[in-house]
Amino acid sequence: AGTPFWKLVLKQFDDLLVKILIAAAIVSFILTLINGETGLTAFVEPFVILLILAANAAVGVITETNAEKALEELRAYQAEVATVLRNGGFSILPATELVPGDIVEVTVGCKVPADMRMIEMLSDQLRVDQAILTGESSSAEKELESTVATNAVYQDKTNILFSGTVVVAGRGRAVVVGVGANTAMGSIRDSMLHTDDEATPLKKKLDEFGSFLAKVIAGICMLVWIVNIGHFRDPAHGGFFGGAIHYFKIAVALAVAAIPEGLPAVVTTCLALGTKRMARLNAIVRSLPSVETLGCTTVICSDKTGTLTTNMMSVSKICVLDSFHHGPLITEYSVSGTTYAPEGIIYDNNGLQLELPAKLPSLFHLAMCSALCNESVLQYNPDKACYEKIGESTEVALRVLAEKVGLPGFDSISSALNMLSKHERASYCNHYWENQFRKVSTLDFSRDRKMMSVLCIQKHTQIMFSKGAPESILSRCSHILCNDSGSTVLMSASIRDELESRFHSFAANETLRCLALAMKLIPMGQQSLSPHDEKDLTFIGLVGMLDPPREEVRNAMLSCMSAGIRVIVVTGDNKSTAESLCRKIGAFDHLEDFTGHSYTASEFEELPPLQQTLALQRMALFTRVEPSHKKMLVEALQHQNEVVAMTGDGVNDAPALKKADIGIAMGSGTAVAKSASDMVLADDNFASIVAAVAEGRAIYNNTKQFIRYMISSNIGEVVCIFVAAVLGIPDTLAPVQLLWVNLVTDGLPATAIGFNKQDSDVMKAKPRKINEAVVSGWLFFRYLVIGAYVGLATVAGFVWWFLYSDGGPKLPYRELMNFDTCPTRETTYPCTIFEDRHPSTVSMTVLVVVEMFNALNNLSENQSLLVIPPWSNMWLVGSIALTMLLHVLILYVPPLSILFSVTPLSWAEWKIVLYLSFPVIIIDEILKFFSRKSYGMRFGFRFRRNDLLPKSERHDK
Repeated sequence: AGTPFWKLVLKQFDDLLVKILIAAAIVSFILTLINGETGLTAFVEPFVILLILAANAAVGVITETNAEKALEELRAYQAEVATVLRNGGFSILPATELVPGDIVEVTVGCKVPADMRMIEMLSDQLRVDQAILTGESSSAEKELESTVATNAVYQDKTNILFSGTVVVAGRGRAVVVGVGANTAMGSIRDSMLHTDDEATPLKKKLDEFGSFLAKVIAGICMLVWIVNIGHFRDPAHGGFFGGAIHYFKIAVALAVAAIPEGLPAVVTTCLALGTKRMARLNAIVRSLPSVETLGCTTVICSDKTGTLTTNMMSVSKICVLDSFHHGPLITEYSVSGTTYAPEGIIYDNNGLQLELPAKLPSLFHLAMCSALCNESVLQYNPDKACYEKIGESTEVALRVLAEKVGLPGFDSISSALNMLSKHERASYCNHYWENQFRKVSTLDFSRDRKMMSVLCIQKHTQIMFSKGAPESILSRCSHILCNDSGSTVLMSASIRDELESRFHSFAANETLRCLALAMKLIPMGQQSLSPHDEKDLTFIGLVGMLDPPREEVRNAMLSCMSAGIRVIVVTGDNKSTAESLCRKIGAFDHLEDFTGHSYTASEFEELPPLQQTLALQRMALFTRVEPSHKKMLVEALQHQNEVVAMTGDGVNDAPALKKADIGIAMGSGTAVAKSASDMVLADDNFASIVAAVAEGRAIYNNTKQFIRYMISSNIGEVVCIFVAAVLGIPDTLAPVQLLWVNLVTDGLPATAIGFNKQDSDVMKAKPRKINEAVVSGWLFFRYLVIGAYVGLATVAGFVWWFLYSDGGPKLPYRELMNFDTCPTRETTYPCTIFEDRHPSTVSMTVLVVVEMFNALNNLSENQSLLVIPPWSNMWLVGSIALTMLLHVLILYVPPLSILFSVTPLSWAEWKIVLYLSFPVIIIDEILKFFSRKSYGMRFGFRFRRNDLLPKSERHDK
């Protein structure tokens, strides 16, 4: 089963900063016990720390439990029952009871219950839709002979029926060769189980940052101890051991000060908000961190069938004989529409729309033949709000064509059709033809004839309609229908050559799947058809169909390329179909031809390792692949330090979706693909990926901003405690106060910074390198300066109260330095003055207010506040107001003020707070000015040259 709940909870605490905090909580708890303090205040600090950690863990657990449902859904693809030969007769049994060696019968509409080898055909042919396993856009024909291909992939195994695929035509018997985990589907499940999740780039960065902080903290704590070793024996502490403990408490306070406790929570909130914004763009994010991974994606491997295309076969070209006077005049029509919806327009040679296509004799008969010589069903599914097929996709395409041509007779037919409900509209024209004619007999498709025919009666005429492979039908035609007059003329050699050349251009240049349609009058009274009747036919027309590319794909791919992201098309289809589809999309126009950019899976595997590496860098198309190849491709790219996004919709894509840095599934895809993915495109629109990448990049930029914001505050707190300890003045801030500042007063504005608008050119930049530091040279220097100012301002507030405040004792500075010897000396003031709450309240308030001003500095990394005013992010203004309100609340409401050991301030004290806080804006404006003038950059190169350049560029310089 999935990961147990307690493991998920523990996993949330597997983070260096969190561990340091837990240690600090335990230490502070033990210290309070040693000191013999009791009462509420003693346990506030450890309690608050643990509360924060619990809240953070809860968010993490909730997001991750949803991901565990993935493997459950694979079982939906296993057939429930099977028709099995047992005890001399066929009986229906649960599919789970099958064993290798069982003989099973399958017919149209059956889900194949296990991997089986064909042993007997009970119809002329057996076709299976195995798109969910192989991604082939058309159904595969099965035969009894075993395959001769070496290194056969699933597509080559024409005598094997794969578990979970669906039979679309024919009947047959087969012997079970694999069940459960030994099936093609089962191996997918295994490879999903064996895929380890990679840490996301942001997580790695934050972890590195955490370990860096941990080292800094350890260093500073040691330093404080060593600096003050001389003070250990001070009588105030009561002995050497007491002194050691006193300074140990300061070290704990430092640890609390240096760790941005609010950081994990703010990152989670920021990602969650990003997720919400993406849902509006129809991208549903299933795992939070993947939002940010999208921002540094360098390669998108896109599945072809169902992702770049709609996986709904559609007729796109029609070819008929227009007239024959001096020579054959052939007309081509093109048909719009990329789904099974009966909505589409027929255009003539010149691109003009046909108002009433059914008035043209050839199109009229084409629609009639398409509707009658057809075994499939087209229906509307109100739950999914889309049109669905039952049966062979090429036949459904003909059904849809008949709907697009419409009905003859009266002019207002198109508006009348539009008034029907979707359910009635789905097959309205087809039903019309089926009611006009009565089907008498059917001659099924067979492999040697490559055609099928039906015999129909209408009043006193009996007509045979045929459809099949163009070469079979053409060779059996003696006449051809003219589109201008509706008359039939003899099929001459010149017409035949012209039609054949059109057929070859359809098939070779445009890789359309072509069918020819024909008809023949049969004398009344004949009740059945035989293959002998299939001669002297009258040719109606040629149709070319394809799995059409989605309309929005081209622009999406181009914007990916301008954002420095490579797109590789991956498909189970064969090379020529895929290459021509890529041509049709038009996003690969920059490649003259596909040599060196297009490989089949077997070609790629045969290359030596060095060549494979080069091929990966140039590849744009990868064809004839199995599920394992998709996963292999993703792994190979990851070895080259690419961040890989994989899009897919079939079960066959699941292992690769799971392995990729970010797996993107189609909303209309299989449940398995969705559950293996990190993100689902609700509208199946490849273009949503581009919007999502932009969002991911914006989130990263904002994350960077608020991490910097929170850290400058932590630097300030560390400086403050350190300076106080070095000067030997009393403790400025208590750990509980530090926690309050780090969590609430830093947390709210930091979250609001996550709402900064994304830059206009966010999709013009190259993806950032994974190893790029969040804070590098010059920026780090800037935060040190700001942090140092924050720390000094805080200490200044504290010292000011003792020395100059009207409400304070107005001590000489020397007395403040030697506060710890106060009990042993004669003084003019009571020693309890050092326990007054005013000074630490002043310094805490300075810290809070300085941070509010600093939040405004972080509206933009380098732009002045005069250019980007505070009201450009109203969330930030709101959060600053809320934070100040909360701070005032703890100052002026008694139980809270005791808890945080603060006290109400007078107006004079508030004025000093503002005087000390405001300069932070001026300092940062100066630093930003230098940044813009690029002095900053030069300084940064001196400061830490190597970190500023990504690795690869350093060699070129």
